[in-house]
Amino acid sequence: MTTNAMSTPILYGITASRASRNLWLLEELATPYERVRTDFKNKGCQTPEFLAINPNGHVPALVDGDVVMCESLAINLYLARKYGGPLSALTLAEEAQLLKWSFWAVTELEKDALTILMHCLVMPVDMRKPELVKQAEGSLRKPLGVLEAHLSKSAFVLGDRFTVADINLAAICSWVRPAAALLEANPHVAAWLVVCLKREAYKKVQSFAKNEG
Repeated sequence: MTTNAMSTPILYGITASRASRNLWLLEELATPYERVRTDFKNKGCQTPEFLAINPNGHVPALVDGDVVMCESLAINLYLARKYGGPLSALTLAEEAQLLKWSFWAVTELEKDALTILMHCLVMPVDMRKPELVKQAEGSLRKPLGVLEAHLSKSAFVLGDRFTVADINLAAICSWVRPAAALLEANPHVAAWLVVCLKREAYKKVQSFAKNEG
């Protein structure tokens, strides 16, 4: 395999996984891509064929020519840089900000945001633990306050332009929506999230779930 501007990315995963972040970016880019529906819930990630692509046994995974990647936010940063345009960094300084905010989203938000999502919406009611939700909400107050202060000065993460940084952060922040009080306490974050999730590319990806059973 070779890597060049003409190679078509192949994304492994389903909408109900972190692959949704990559689908969102690919739809924003409006570039051809292939999706292999790989369902982690039915051991689709444990086949020899998939483990040869991602030995960790998780989705998403990306094959683009001779580039093979895992980790959803890294995949998005790679795709944005490959295709360029307004979603990507236009300067080295912007590249630094894309990296900073994407890593920040993982280290400061994702664990607690996922706890809220799982114990408010995804898990069976009898398995949910409200005390874990309360703990996660408390842990998120400080980082969401940091993002609130940042977004009080600009419409998007990098200023007035929607970029891959907004996709990476909004995909994680969307998990916090069941904790309405957290968003009410951070109105700039709430308003920014609404704008991001109203984008046609995001809505199109959400529609994919209807065909995934």
